[in-house]
Amino acid sequence: MNDSYQICGIPRTKAGYEPHLLDENDDFEDSFEIKAIGRSNKNYSPGIKGVKERIFQKKTLFKRIPMLTWLSKYSKEDAIGDFIAGLTVGMMIIPQSMAFAGIAGLDPQFGLYSSFLGPLVYVIFGSCKDIPFGATSPGSIMILQAAGGSWQRSVLLAFLSGCIEFLSGIFGLGFLVDFVSTPVTIGFMNAMGITVLATQIRHIFGIPGKGNTFLAILRSTMENIHKIRVGDTVLGCSCIVILLLLRSLGKIKVGGKNPSTFQNLVNKIFWFLNVGRNALIVIVTLSLSAFLYNRDKFWFKINGDIPKGLPAFKPPPFSIPEIRNETTGEVIQEYESFWDIISYLGAGLVLVPLIGALENISVCRVFSKGQPVDSTQELIAIGLANISNSFVGGYRGNGGLSRASVLHTSGVRTQFANFYSAILVILSLLFLTPYFFYIPKAALAAIIISAVIFMIDYSVVMPVYNTKRKDLFPMLVTFVMCLLLRIDFGILGGIVVNISFILYHAARPKLYMEERVTTIGAKKYFLIIPDRSVIFPSADYVRTIINKKSFFLNSPIVLDFTHVYGTDYTSAKAINLLLRDFKDRNQILYFLNLKPSIAQSLDVQSFYNFECLEHEIERIPTLITIK
Repeated sequence: MNDSYQICGIPRTKAGYEPHLLDENDDFEDSFEIKAIGRSNKNYSPGIKGVKERIFQKKTLFKRIPMLTWLSKYSKEDAIGDFIAGLTVGMMIIPQSMAFAGIAGLDPQFGLYSSFLGPLVYVIFGSCKDIPFGATSPGSIMILQAAGGSWQRSVLLAFLSGCIEFLSGIFGLGFLVDFVSTPVTIGFMNAMGITVLATQIRHIFGIPGKGNTFLAILRSTMENIHKIRVGDTVLGCSCIVILLLLRSLGKIKVGGKNPSTFQNLVNKIFWFLNVGRNALIVIVTLSLSAFLYNRDKFWFKINGDIPKGLPAFKPPPFSIPEIRNETTGEVIQEYESFWDIISYLGAGLVLVPLIGALENISVCRVFSKGQPVDSTQELIAIGLANISNSFVGGYRGNGGLSRASVLHTSGVRTQFANFYSAILVILSLLFLTPYFFYIPKAALAAIIISAVIFMIDYSVVMPVYNTKRKDLFPMLVTFVMCLLLRIDFGILGGIVVNISFILYHAARPKLYMEERVTTIGAKKYFLIIPDRSVIFPSADYVRTIINKKSFFLNSPIVLDFTHVYGTDYTSAKAINLLLRDFKDRNQILYFLNLKPSIAQSLDVQSFYNFECLEHEIERIPTLITIK
């Protein structure tokens, strides 16, 4: 390979060039001044000292601790808005968190444990005011399938997923979320909605059940359907109907665009009933259940005892101890080491934090109003929040869309709204847990079902089909695998299919081919244009196609590299072999619009722009252009 090459036949050094047109009489060499581009920051210093300087700069601190930015400008109006929004969402979080714990196969208190320390941490590190941190239904069903209903595995998963998210933010790995495409997300959300519905049907009917996949849950439900309880069924179905009616009530606007004072009051009542419908159902059904229970009428299956007070602050369990029956000596719970738990969690160890981060960042984008979302900071924030959750016995959480919508419409001003929600949860743990004993499981199941049914959306199938039919395949693979196997396996399957498509397109670039003639002498030449960069998976393919096409042609071949912005060693080697193929056949090959950075790695002496190319083709009888 030579140390110089030619543009329009004029030698240039490989340091760089500025392309321009030359007359055929021009005969000169340009010299270039090579300038090194380095750091202009005089305060920069390498090594550990330099890292410390960058971390503790004021700009970096304010970026990584967003609370420092908005707290200095916090006003009375902000405080009022956050107080109202925080209490409003707090009324949702308390019943929802207990219900979501049921989805995860855990006792109700673990949902509450997930909803107070994490939100407090998010107040400090969160970058989005519309994120109400806590347990969500997608995360809960994935934790059920990953941890198998064990609170020790679930809490440890919160710690490990928090560490993964935090480190991903520190090392700038937020782009990995982009590998979960919209079709995969659609397939996952629909399958998740159906699976969650299946887990709650047994509570609506008051029948026993087991299993953590859709098929296992469905089989268990059908086996026990004869044990249906009338009281739970009537209560559960009634609650679903009432919740849906109250949800519709929030959409009613009395008085049109110019309502009177009374009409405004009615609208606010409707809005409050819509937002507080979950808490209202819990209060009413709790009162009814307590009244019947104290009269020895056990019509409903109830929550049972919930530990009073705040949980102890301690590290998450890194192993599960063996528990034996004191009388018979029978092993009730087998010992599991840390590595046994890791092995049990499997792919869920990676996919649970990935999907949680995707859900959280998606919510941020919905309410960003066109502003950029700091994905790195969100990963750091939810990572630290989940690590904190694990120290109080909580399982993994993040921002959910339904609560975020309520928070937004309630007039939230800053992330401090999470503080009021957390205080409400803390107060409920301190003073209300004796009353939570009476909450019917059918009522909590109704809360989940009335929310999850709106996540099942088949209307997106036709838009996906009309946009790109191939996208239906990863969507269908994800949906089917999530139902037949596990949700994390389904997501992984959809990601693999999408990456396979990406790799196939990278390995098989399209080659536009056309026979053309010069504008002056009408001499024929054959133009080949790759539509993307030629890299190692596509190198041999491109060489083979060009050789096959040019083998029976007598006219010159022009390879237009307009869309080729880089090569690697394998592709450079393949192109050099292509040059040798043409030389062995005494056939002429021109390079059009070749980037200098690519020319450095090729055995190319000359390459051209369009005007120079046609001039050279006119001179073919006397000019040899390939080495």
